[in-house]
Amino acid sequence: MPDTEARVGVWSEIGKLRRVLVCQPDLAHQRLTPDNSAELLFDDVIWLAQARRDHFDFVSKMVDRGIEVLDLQDCLSTVLADPTARAWVLDRRLTEFLVGPNIRRELRPWLDELPAATLARYLIGGIAFHEVPAEVAGPFLRTFAETEPAGFVIAPLPNTQFMRDNSSWVFQGVTLNPMYWPARQQETLLTTAVYNFHPAFAGEQFKVWLGNLDGQTYNHGATTLEGGDVMPIGNNTVVVGMGERTSRQAIALLSRSLFQAGAAERVIIAVLPKTRSAMHLDTVFTFCDHDVLTAYAPIIDGVKPISLRPDDSEPGGMSVTPERKGLTDVIGDALGVTFNVVATAGDIYGIQREQWDDANNVVALEPGVVIGYDRNTLTNTALRKAGIEVITIDASELGRGRGGGRCMTCPILRDPAY
Repeated sequence: MPDTEARVGVWSEIGKLRRVLVCQPDLAHQRLTPDNSAELLFDDVIWLAQARRDHFDFVSKMVDRGIEVLDLQDCLSTVLADPTARAWVLDRRLTEFLVGPNIRRELRPWLDELPAATLARYLIGGIAFHEVPAEVAGPFLRTFAETEPAGFVIAPLPNTQFMRDNSSWVFQGVTLNPMYWPARQQETLLTTAVYNFHPAFAGEQFKVWLGNLDGQTYNHGATTLEGGDVMPIGNNTVVVGMGERTSRQAIALLSRSLFQAGAAERVIIAVLPKTRSAMHLDTVFTFCDHDVLTAYAPIIDGVKPISLRPDDSEPGGMSVTPERKGLTDVIGDALGVTFNVVATAGDIYGIQREQWDDANNVVALEPGVVIGYDRNTLTNTALRKAGIEVITIDASELGRGRGGGRCMTCPILRDPAY
């Protein structure tokens, strides 16, 4: 059960949301071009000014509901004002393997002296070769800058906009996620720095279910986990999608940690197709109320769930059971609920368009209240007819990286619901 004094801990998908971490679009999005957007996992360049306005509106609508909203860049600025924390971050971000030994030596003294807010913006937004002052750039920086006129010494991280993915709070613990695509892997270090050094997390006691709180690079091999696949639904049960970005190896390691700590009694795996449109479970399936889900039927109806449970008689200390029922029925049985599933609405073309535009990627602020994109008019109407209050935000720019309300939020403190 949750500690009522704790400031961290996520006990459900739809309980009252009290504290959340986001990241406003900023410099990293200004770096997006037609040439690099695909590598950086965006479908197109974005209009930054509009994206910032829309994200501010998104945050404001959460604040209006009494939710404490933390922003990664702001938190990182606070962290980097502490010399010990700054050294911790730069020791891990500016390694020989990430930037090269010579460039590391040329760049580090400059970064050591930058104002904290500027450094935070650069660590998320990236540092272009041409932005390094002439008096700082040594022979290696100058030489390689000529080979890559539009290149980066430190690559931008525009997908920090989707804060759901680089860490996941599961009950009274967190996963610090080894991410699938190289374009996102450095995000986790910055979030880990916030958890280690920011005053909002000072003195909090929590477990680390997967990953490394020390922030040191390790060879995670085929172990990849992203928060869009992780759903702590309650009743000692966690649902995890296994598709493009979350691997069976990661799910097994996460399950073992949870079971050994007595934190969970069951992990339900949702086996997904490895496609961009269903990159995470939450792109096709989210919770809206105690007994209401929204789902993209063409994918969810075909999911074959697998249950893992602690079992000391089995090798590895857990059992594995392929389920006979579909995903929503299996989850309903685990929670003692019969769900009303609101499917993506529209004709054969419309449902594909609305799912692509994150119609099923809503974030619950409390039971029966969700935030979703305005353009998904048919699915939003279906949710409202099911009794859900749908608060809308503009989708025109924020959705270009394929993520909606759930993707853009990392809940830090959420109440139980069952």
